[in-house]
Amino acid sequence: MRNAASVVWQKLFEEQEYAFITGDLGFMALEPVRDKLGKWFINGGISEQNIVSVAAGMSKMGVQTWAYSIAPFIYARPFEQIRNDVCLNKLPVKLVGNGGGYAYGSMGSSHHAIEDYGVMLTLQGMNVHVPAFAEDVEHAVRRMATTPEPAYLRLGRCEKPKDFVLPAYAPWRQLLEGEGPVLVVIGPLVGSYIAPLLALAPSKRPSLWVLTEMPAGLDELPELMIQEIKAGRSLVVVEEHVAHGSAGHHLLARLHAQAIAPATFQHFCAQGYPSGFYGSQVYHRQESNIDANHVLKAILG
Repeated sequence: MRNAASVVWQKLFEEQEYAFITGDLGFMALEPVRDKLGKWFINGGISEQNIVSVAAGMSKMGVQTWAYSIAPFIYARPFEQIRNDVCLNKLPVKLVGNGGGYAYGSMGSSHHAIEDYGVMLTLQGMNVHVPAFAEDVEHAVRRMATTPEPAYLRLGRCEKPKDFVLPAYAPWRQLLEGEGPVLVVIGPLVGSYIAPLLALAPSKRPSLWVLTEMPAGLDELPELMIQEIKAGRSLVVVEEHVAHGSAGHHLLARLHAQAIAPATFQHFCAQGYPSGFYGSQVYHRQESNIDANHVLKAILG
């Protein structure tokens, strides 16, 4: 998705001038952005707290500013600056975290972001975008560029089957119809569920939904999904994020506020590091039981 974002940022600069600050990261992807933006592309070094404060200052002066690093370095390390300099001042700084969830695999917990969007959603006015597919990235970047609030973009790896045709972009999309449970997956993890679900008969297949924007998506639930739940279906939420502050918890609270109760609720989420070992993203998904094989066995038997 980083390469897809690079293309969009280049196109965006032809339409509006903006600044882009990187924390000495983005090699083999951001060079075209650097060349396109010229003086507006800044390597801020390994200093994310300073980068966010500088981005806030530039934004205060009327320059839309994007700040880029790997996900944990752009949300966790400069959290105080995001809270105080950006959000409390209601500045439209755009934060970009590459490699959300367990994407950086064996590089370990310092490079993982399994609490990121939950943390960001605690901040005043913050919007979160978790594109599920490479095709979603342009929609996310353009929405961020045209909204006056701060925003966080969590980039991952597109896992969509090659020939699968996506419905038109929206914060909520039903990717597959089915008569089974309502299955909601957050972000790019959903791509790994499509092929296994297509192999199931419609009578057994879950109704597969993906959520890519928060809090907007959580504030406006799709009517079709609500009707599926009201009809007595179970609700299952899967995400590469810890339980606290998760989309699953926010979604359940929203349903409760509307007096809507699924038949049952199951939440599959990041469990941290049960074994104490580090491995690939696939390894950590399996250890957290959020991989498609485990989830489908658990909910379908």
